[in-house]
Amino acid sequence: MLLVRGLLLALCFSTGCCVYTIRLKSFSLGGFSSSALQLQLGASQRNQTASGSGLSLASDPSGAVNFLDMVNNLRGDSGRGYYMEMVIGTPGQTLNILVDTGSSNFAVAAASHPYVTTYFNRALSSTYQTSGRAVAVRYTQGNWEGELGTDHISIPQGPNGTITINIAAILTSDGFFLPGINWQGILGLAYPLLARPDPSVEPFFNSLVQQTGIPDVFSLQMCGAGVSVSATSEPAGGSLIMGGIEPTLYQGSVWYTPVLQEWYYQVEVLKLEVGDQNLNLDCREYNTDKAIVDSGTTLLRLPAKVFDAVVEAISQMSLMQDFSSGFFAGSKLACWVKGDSPWRFFPKISIYLRATNTSQAFRLTALPQLYIQPVTDVDGTLNCYRFGISSSTNGLVIGATVMEGFYVIFDRAHKRVGFAVSTCAESDGVLMAEIAGPFPADSGCIGSFPLQEPLLWVIAYALMGLCALVLLILLILLLVPCHRRQRDGEITDQSSLVRHRIK
Repeated sequence: MLLVRGLLLALCFSTGCCVYTIRLKSFSLGGFSSSALQLQLGASQRNQTASGSGLSLASDPSGAVNFLDMVNNLRGDSGRGYYMEMVIGTPGQTLNILVDTGSSNFAVAAASHPYVTTYFNRALSSTYQTSGRAVAVRYTQGNWEGELGTDHISIPQGPNGTITINIAAILTSDGFFLPGINWQGILGLAYPLLARPDPSVEPFFNSLVQQTGIPDVFSLQMCGAGVSVSATSEPAGGSLIMGGIEPTLYQGSVWYTPVLQEWYYQVEVLKLEVGDQNLNLDCREYNTDKAIVDSGTTLLRLPAKVFDAVVEAISQMSLMQDFSSGFFAGSKLACWVKGDSPWRFFPKISIYLRATNTSQAFRLTALPQLYIQPVTDVDGTLNCYRFGISSSTNGLVIGATVMEGFYVIFDRAHKRVGFAVSTCAESDGVLMAEIAGPFPADSGCIGSFPLQEPLLWVIAYALMGLCALVLLILLILLLVPCHRRQRDGEITDQSSLVRHRIK
């Protein structure tokens, strides 16, 4: 998520040209103009519904959770991220924490920072305990370093009670905290394999399930679709339901896709369509490296070959002519006169996922209202939009651009991710997302799984251990006294193999 600090609007008409300077607080921007106006920027089988699985309850029978109490416990939008209020330490210190299904560490600012309004003061918490271990995490953009510890946390609009969790205290960071954000930490909701410095650091949700006994499932609704990412008014809302599914947050049926490997929420994409046109790519192209569901990524990110095919198809189908490549590259905004909707010029985009019945698939459809996103207005006369899709070098990411159209269920207990149309994915009475199925599914979209980063660490440590062992043996051979051979052929120090190797 790239923060754009300033935008230069060049209004070029046949009669003249004038320049506006705009301050924005948003993340990833792109642009194109519909009227010769350009804004330049720097650089399955149908699955059971929730009630069929027994998870769609207004409250958990154990009394640990009341799902209705968790509704609207998120604030934010796709550009600045969705965050939740959490209370940390004793006495409690209240911070806003970003919800991220693409990482596994719970980390909070523990030192002052220009872009952070408050931070967790470890010295003021009587229950904070340091582990003495350093930790560092690098994201697609930004990184931080700090120390590991544990402390008590509670969630005002979450499960009842207080639990003890691993906390990474962020002491230094670069490009992680950004201007305009209203959160001071990150809540990684992925699997232990992604935890840093190693998978022994139990993630937040694992601790929550173990200590409260709630079901190993959470669900997410993000309601920022159609909200300008530069809006200064009250941010959009959303809900993180921990322990189950809240049926008032979706409509229609839930469709599930298997989680292929438990590190990210890795799924299998079978094909993409622009309008009703199949891109006709080898389905392995969609899963190059991996395909994941990640609330912490702003855009729909596609492997380069897939992205180019999508852009080509949109360009051919769009009712607009003479598209600027800068719009798709993220360097220009599209601006229309207020009252003129841009969405009628663009086609819908559909993603096919393998269903739990692996011979079948279902389709997620994002209407233009999801991926042609409002960014700002200009002088009260123009509305400007960005392209909510970008090219990726590390796999396909179903980010907030798509997730805002759906109620997404992370059913970890059954290794699956569910999708249903969100009740807040609506604009002027028109739904911005669709879901349909079943469709026949081909096999073979996933070959051999790529080596995961934690596995690469294991291999690296194993090789280092082997090298250390070899060096130790050599050192022993050098230090242990060697017996001279007599002239009958006994090996001496002067002719030993080790000595000649050292030479």
